[in-house]
Amino acid sequence: MSEWDIESAVAEILKRLPGDIVVAMPLGLGKPVALIDALYRQIANLPDRKLTILTALSLGRPVEKSAEAGRLLNPVFDRLYGNYTEPQYITDLANAALPSNICVKEFYFKPGSQVGNPLAQRHYISSNYTFAARDVAAQGCNLVLQLVARDDGYPGRVSTSCNPDTSSELVDILRSQRRPPLRVAVIHEDLPFMHGEANVDEGEFDLLVKQPLSGHGLFGVPHLAPIPAADYAIGLYASALVADGGSLQLGIGAMGDAIVHCLLLRHRESAKYQALLDRFQATQRYGDLIANVGGTRAFEAGLYGVTEMFVEGFLALFSAGVLRRQVYDFWALQQLVNDGRCQPEALSDSIFRDLADLGVRELRGKDFAILQHHGVFRDDCQYREGHIIGADGEAFSANVANPESQKRMQACVGESLRNGTVLHGGFFLGSDRFYEALRGLDNKARRQIAMCGVDKINQLDANPRLFRQQRRRARFINTGLNVSLTGAVSSDTLENGQVISGVGGQYNFVAMAHQLPEGRSILMIRAVRGEGKHARSNVLWQYGSCTIPRHLRDIVITEYGIAGLRSKTDEEVIQALICVADSRFQPQLVAEAKAAGKLASDWQVPVASRNNLPESVSQKVREAGDVLPPYPLGCDFTEVELAAARALKAVAGLSRWEKVRALIAPQRGSPELEPVLACLGLTSDAADQSGIKARALRKLLAFELAR
Repeated sequence: MSEWDIESAVAEILKRLPGDIVVAMPLGLGKPVALIDALYRQIANLPDRKLTILTALSLGRPVEKSAEAGRLLNPVFDRLYGNYTEPQYITDLANAALPSNICVKEFYFKPGSQVGNPLAQRHYISSNYTFAARDVAAQGCNLVLQLVARDDGYPGRVSTSCNPDTSSELVDILRSQRRPPLRVAVIHEDLPFMHGEANVDEGEFDLLVKQPLSGHGLFGVPHLAPIPAADYAIGLYASALVADGGSLQLGIGAMGDAIVHCLLLRHRESAKYQALLDRFQATQRYGDLIANVGGTRAFEAGLYGVTEMFVEGFLALFSAGVLRRQVYDFWALQQLVNDGRCQPEALSDSIFRDLADLGVRELRGKDFAILQHHGVFRDDCQYREGHIIGADGEAFSANVANPESQKRMQACVGESLRNGTVLHGGFFLGSDRFYEALRGLDNKARRQIAMCGVDKINQLDANPRLFRQQRRRARFINTGLNVSLTGAVSSDTLENGQVISGVGGQYNFVAMAHQLPEGRSILMIRAVRGEGKHARSNVLWQYGSCTIPRHLRDIVITEYGIAGLRSKTDEEVIQALICVADSRFQPQLVAEAKAAGKLASDWQVPVASRNNLPESVSQKVREAGDVLPPYPLGCDFTEVELAAARALKAVAGLSRWEKVRALIAPQRGSPELEPVLACLGLTSDAADQSGIKARALRKLLAFELAR
């Protein structure tokens, strides 16, 4: 299939779609920036034509607006994003400069990026991730653009790689409605070639376009912020609720990284992990819940990942041997493995009798192909019109329940199971190191990671029998903004209607946790936001926005502990949530609940929960020392930048009187001073030219570094 350059592709798109264009692009990484920018510029100069952009999680280059922090971060951003160009529509949307004939509609924002932007807020589409393809189709989509990867080992194939999440489902919907879209794939040389449903025939696309690499590198999510103490506490509690031999879903961010680090500690360094649990009194306070839901020992059976977002932490778990529970794509085979009746490393002649015991009868061609793919049938066997043809060329009925067929099938059994999957992911996004690591995986390892649509990850509907067997002991772990005392959680929208991010797949995973017999939903919420007099509780009596309704309450974790809410009365739920709230706000919460008649008038906060304060959590994390490092998955600051970041943070924490003392004290030097000042553009000449604030900051930094 011939490849087009960007400008020729735009001309062809405009030719094939002569009217208004409604273009869909994947969430996050998979947007072909060079192509959408070229199309955007063309339509902007054609006032008689309209362009509607339908997408989610548009990735713009970060900018630090604070003058002091900007001295460090903006040069760092320039270094890290020097080869990335943000889509023009993001820039223009932020500056209220979108052309009048172009509209941008998103169903998920980069968190916090569009608060206060009227145009973005007005055009936001609220939708569960599993309904995104349906809703994009309903908007009149007629063009689908997507980044793809190529691999010389797979001629005629391309990989939708980071984003097989919704595009294929969208195209199927549009085709079923007899309005097939123009589908354009843009090849990016740096994109890892991933398997599963992502590995497709290039003929599925109408145009193949070559993306220029210069200025259009992949968007990386760097590790710049250390994990806060509160997030480490939350991650530790969550790690003890993950069951060995179970399934795991995680999201991006510091809490997810903290969980991964604690899971690795649990697996590799049991004594240190147990000491951490003791320090936080986790097993003493929540021993029964941990025993029933999770565990604290190393992973013998391992975990299987079933996650909307394939985050970097999963690769760390894979490398460490934690993510190793393989699943297979035939429901009865998976049940035999789960029950211990099928040993993957050595198949038994009785496997077909065992399949029949579970209700498997006549095998179809598709069933045979799946079982052969997984090694149940030897490669020299075939299927033809309801019959299996053995290696000897003899045909017999493919009815597994037939005793004679079972006997004949014994000669067809393979040696061991193969082609298992340790992770099903919908999309991925991470650091440059993450992308490099994916590209560096050998083919066997990469084939254990299957990228597929969210219609198969975020719900059970596509294949309930199979998914229920694969997702045993599932722990779906997500984050929320706040929680009401009756268990409703807000995760995406403020009380005034301003959208922070989006529903995404959170509701899907919470609902699925209640559908699975051993499934649990775990929502992580920082108990408090802000500091000092600006501190506010995230455990509230009530809130004017809701992502997860109270009837789906299950487990909520804050830095102060675990609240098990499933099957509890309203009063029990209220008590549990007050016990994990910040103690500065507990009296008010108790009073509000009692005033509403939802809490007994004589109930008091237990003594063990009366010291829920940030200082107590910070102290425990400090006492843990190197066991809880600030950057467990690596850091993208250089050593000098990291020293500058620490110094700036320390200066920001100085009291007014400490700052006065520092400004009038004689300046003392330190080995780190000059490199840090140079990093921040605060050398003597630069500070003098920048004015009194720069000179004052220079002196404060010198004071702090010397101290």
